[in-house]
Amino acid sequence: MTGFIPSGSTKLFSVVGDPIDQVRSPGVLTRLLAERGEDAVVVPMHVASSDLSDLFSVLHAVRNVGGILVTIPHKQHAFGLCATTTDRAAFVEAANVLRRTADGWHGDNTDGMGYLDGIEKQDFTVAGRNCLLIGCGGAGSAIALEIMRRGAALLAIHDIDSARLHHVIAKLDRLYPGRVIVGSADPTGYDLVANATPLGMRSDDPLPVDISKLESPQFVACVVTKPEVPPLIEVARLRGCRTMTGAGMFDAQAATLVDFLLTRPNGREGHLKTD
Repeated sequence: MTGFIPSGSTKLFSVVGDPIDQVRSPGVLTRLLAERGEDAVVVPMHVASSDLSDLFSVLHAVRNVGGILVTIPHKQHAFGLCATTTDRAAFVEAANVLRRTADGWHGDNTDGMGYLDGIEKQDFTVAGRNCLLIGCGGAGSAIALEIMRRGAALLAIHDIDSARLHHVIAKLDRLYPGRVIVGSADPTGYDLVANATPLGMRSDDPLPVDISKLESPQFVACVVTKPEVPPLIEVARLRGCRTMTGAGMFDAQAATLVDFLLTRPNGREGHLKTD
């Protein structure tokens, strides 16, 4: 944000990840906070997984740190460091945003809402559709839940971590029996092809799906924010598909993130995290 001058009363919010240079939140959310009259700034922090627990403790000791935004690969680890969470974060066992409470950090996961809201802004809805999701980590599990909440007929999930994949499918199957199955990298027959992995951030990354089988009626979405147009989206557009980039996902949830960070409940947060 151009022209921001911090003061002694400036509130700090951090965004933690590894890597970190791809994040949009410092600029976008600092601007939104300023538009709401907040003397606040969002600061990027490049943090390894091994240091995350210590960092969260230190940040809670800093009284003018109001909250933490979490990106790859820390969302599931961050969930474990929360004192309380929303029911949504508890279900997916991952948190992408935390706010300060007297008891510690209270976490939520808005990734699913952002992803699906971003897709809907491109005039595509998942209700009654067959969907393929690649990746069910911290963001992917939240996206999977939101796809089903919005009425998808079928969701196939593909992930290289077999244990994680079957754990997520089993949880979703309890809510949506018979409608969540194991998928593959073959997008044939799906209305939505959704990438929730970081594949595409690096120039030598493989593509997350078999692009030779993409067809123009399909909608292709991707969580990657840098490069601005990830390779999967670039290829999908060449094949005539409608698309959403990671920037579309983030922009769709930016206001929701700020709302969560600024909420000041009258009492203690209500949803205790269970092991």
